[in-house]
Amino acid sequence: MSATADTMTFHPQPQAGEPKPWAFPAPQRGTLANGLTLLTSHRPGQQVVAVEVLLAAPLAAEPEGLDGVGTIMARALSEGTDQHSAEEFAAELERCGATLDAHADHPGVRVSLEVPASRLDKALDLLAEALRSPAFPDDEIKRLVANRLDEIPHELANPGRRAAMALSKELFPAEARHSRPRQGTEETVRRIDADAVRAFYTAHVRPATATAVVVGDLTGIELPVLLESTLGRWTGTKAEPAARPAIVADDTARVVIVDRPGSVQTQLLIGRTGPDRQDPVWAAQVLGTYCLGGTLTSRLDRVLREEKGYTYGVRAFGQVLLSSADGTGAALLAVSGSVATEVTGPALADAWRVIRELGEGGLTDTERDVAVQNLVGVAPLRYETAAAVASTFADQVEQELPDDFQAALYARLTETGTVEATAAVVSAFPLDRLVVILVGDAAAIADPVRELGIGPVSVVS
Repeated sequence: MSATADTMTFHPQPQAGEPKPWAFPAPQRGTLANGLTLLTSHRPGQQVVAVEVLLAAPLAAEPEGLDGVGTIMARALSEGTDQHSAEEFAAELERCGATLDAHADHPGVRVSLEVPASRLDKALDLLAEALRSPAFPDDEIKRLVANRLDEIPHELANPGRRAAMALSKELFPAEARHSRPRQGTEETVRRIDADAVRAFYTAHVRPATATAVVVGDLTGIELPVLLESTLGRWTGTKAEPAARPAIVADDTARVVIVDRPGSVQTQLLIGRTGPDRQDPVWAAQVLGTYCLGGTLTSRLDRVLREEKGYTYGVRAFGQVLLSSADGTGAALLAVSGSVATEVTGPALADAWRVIRELGEGGLTDTERDVAVQNLVGVAPLRYETAAAVASTFADQVEQELPDDFQAALYARLTETGTVEATAAVVSAFPLDRLVVILVGDAAAIADPVRELGIGPVSVVS
């Protein structure tokens, strides 16, 4: 009996191709007859089309004592119209494979739609219906208010959310909307009813002050005709968007401990306000902040996580609060993470040391090069989906930035040198202008923190 030898055929290993030039796309601008501003971008191959509608209904416009009405209105847009009940509307969305979400933030309300390109016409018709004729039925508003009230205790129990609320309260004056939770408090949400939601909608939602962004593979789609027959049927009065309030903040150095007796961890949030995307320093600030705490190899992580084992990770970031072309906007510049209760003092001391040494010795060219590669080199992957591109277009509109801002930012990041990035991050995080929020066991952490001398320490419940 003879043995037959098995043979294997190996196929050649695939090799990487030549990299292709890439740039963040520029949208095409237009306006519908009803005054709705349009930004569109044809992205071949993106068969799931993303639509973002920005409504000029900012949180600062919420009536006094009704914080959260913008959030309830946003959530209620798809909870019934003059043609469909909430259940019928949801079923119609499901039939065309679409998802529709909405949320309220300081610049306004954003409505997001994703749908297969083959069913864009039906989905746009439903979106237009939700914007044009929401019913805001009493029973649905009561349900949404009840749901929001259920969420609030969970948010207060979350150390990260609790720290963010405390920082906003500390940084901004009480009369400023930024000082209070975006989605309202238990006291204000309880006051919201269908009449309040309808009044907010009537006062602020109209096509003349809204922008629609459409991104995806638009091959074979007569988009101008389709948009006029759907979103173009939405009517409203002429108006100008409300003026954006200037952001005023007090970043005098201090420490606020939100007491959570028995907590085994301390949530840290260290922040202040600084330049936003309108400022020429933004690119250098992004680069320097990334080197400080943007990734696992950043300086803060290298010391607090790798060397000392205090934390699973610490991040530094810049988050635009409200941007305006007149220069009155600002961004939140912050460091966030959590550490074991017993090392809260040493962790803060080491964080201060990292920032201080950054000012004394500066970043290295290697740190700068790695940051550029991580921020710019992966951009094509970040924007593979139509939704990612549409969201960035919408961000630019909300922040009153030019349409080519994102593309120009990547070019600027590539050109930014090590010295420039160092100067920007040192200016962003001055040790004598940082507000420290600690959510943890005050009895265990207050004295060690006071000994650091980084600012007066107060304790709140």
